[in-house]
Amino acid sequence: MPFAYDATTALIVVDVQNDFADPDGSLAVEGGTEVVPRINAEIERAAGAGSLVVYTADWHPESTPHFAKDGGVWPVHCVANTWGSEFHPGLVVKGPVVRKGVDGEDGYSGFSVADPTSGEVTATQLASLLRSHQVERAVVTGLATDYCVKETALDAVREGFNTLFFSAGSRPVNLNASDGASAILAMVEANIEVL
Repeated sequence: MPFAYDATTALIVVDVQNDFADPDGSLAVEGGTEVVPRINAEIERAAGAGSLVVYTADWHPESTPHFAKDGGVWPVHCVANTWGSEFHPGLVVKGPVVRKGVDGEDGYSGFSVADPTSGEVTATQLASLLRSHQVERAVVTGLATDYCVKETALDAVREGFNTLFFSAGSRPVNLNASDGASAILAMVEANIEVL
């Protein structure tokens, strides 16, 4: 029996953007394009049941300590208003978008961003958006399992939402071969149900 969406559930679609989902993206996730139709089917199920569908998106400035060229870890990706920052063209978008990393912060979680220098964490509008729709349960999916999806799901738990992970719509970066599996284990240990 598939999981049933309802009006108290939100589907959070994490960072299905060209730089992650397209093979030509600067931080392409292996299998990223494959998840788009699976996510679309889940979006249709959620929307059809009256659930909120919300999207997160990296939206970086051209220079940020998040990027390797500026002292960070990652190649330049999802720079605001570029092809890489756009949602994958195959993705169905029917809901609000929460952008993160807008001012150069590290934006792994859809719920919060961290100053890359001081580490100070501030909230995005995601939690208040969910609460304004009386959401009690969050289903998280998207790219990539071991970074933004995991952190969004763990933050959803911290924010008090009953949280589930739609694994068929997600793929890991796997900088280390076990990162994806470790991310799922971390979610399970946080009482996140894996669908």
